[in-house]
Amino acid sequence: NDPHVYLLCNSKSGKNFSDCKKFFYKKTPPTGFPDPNHHLQPICQFYNKDFRFATLYNRANRAPLYSAYILRGQGQPPGRETWYYEPQLANSKDKQYMKPFPVDDQNVRESQAMDEDYTAAPLHTRGHLNAAGHQNTVDDVEATFTLTNIVPQRLGSNNVVWGGLENEVLGRLAHCTGEMYVITGVMPYENGQHMINNRVVVPEYMWSAYCCPSYNPNLPELQRQFFPTHAAVGRNDPDSNNEIQMDLKELEGILRKRFNTEITLFEGLCK
Repeated sequence: NDPHVYLLCNSKSGKNFSDCKKFFYKKTPPTGFPDPNHHLQPICQFYNKDFRFATLYNRANRAPLYSAYILRGQGQPPGRETWYYEPQLANSKDKQYMKPFPVDDQNVRESQAMDEDYTAAPLHTRGHLNAAGHQNTVDDVEATFTLTNIVPQRLGSNNVVWGGLENEVLGRLAHCTGEMYVITGVMPYENGQHMINNRVVVPEYMWSAYCCPSYNPNLPELQRQFFPTHAAVGRNDPDSNNEIQMDLKELEGILRKRFNTEITLFEGLCK
C-alpha cells in the first residue's frame, strides 16, 4: 500500500478505516449503516503529519454520515477560520490530503461540499460532527475545519442546543480514567430532500454517543447513569429547543428504525 493514500476507496467492505482504527472503541468502526449505492466513503482525516479522526462521508449527500474521534479536552479555537476540502474524494489516486479552499477543480466540486454552499445558506451554520471544542491541540482543532466533517445545522440548533450538549459531555471527561470515544452523526429526512444551495443535504436529526470504558469507580450519584456510555438525539431545528439524552441501546434502536437495519455503534455496548 502506498503510505500516502490516506483515503480508502473500496467502500463496499466497511472495513476501510485501517489507518485510523484507533479512534474507535476496540478499533471497531460502527456496523450496519446501509450503503446500497456505494456512496459511503471512509476518510482517515489526516492533517499536519498525523491522523486526527475518522469520518464516514456520504458522497451523494455531500455531507458526512458520522465522525468518530477521541475527546481530548478543550483547546483554543483558531483565531481565523480556514476551511478545508478533501482532494481524494475527487481522485482516489491523488496523493494530497486536506487542502484549504479555494479550489476550481470541477471533480472536487462534484464530490463534496464547497465553501460557497454554506455562504449561500444564511439560515444554516457549519455544524461540526467532531467538535472543535472537544480537541485540545492546535492541529487537532484545525483538522475539524474540513467541510467533510461539517453538516448544515439550522441557526439556533447549533450554538444553543447542540453546543450545550458538547459542553456537558466535555464535563464528563473528568470522570474518565482512559480514552473517551465519541461518534457523532446525522439522520437524513425520510421523505423528500432538504438541501442548501441545491447541493448539500440537510439532516433532520443529529445524534451523538460516547464510550468511556474506564471511569472513576466512586462516581457522584448523579453521574452514574452516564457511564460507561450515554447518547443523545436532537432535531436539526431551532424550534425544537432541547436534545434528548438516552442510553446507547435506545439510540441504536432509533437508528435501527430510521435506517431499517441493525446498527452497532460501540462493540458490546462499550462494556
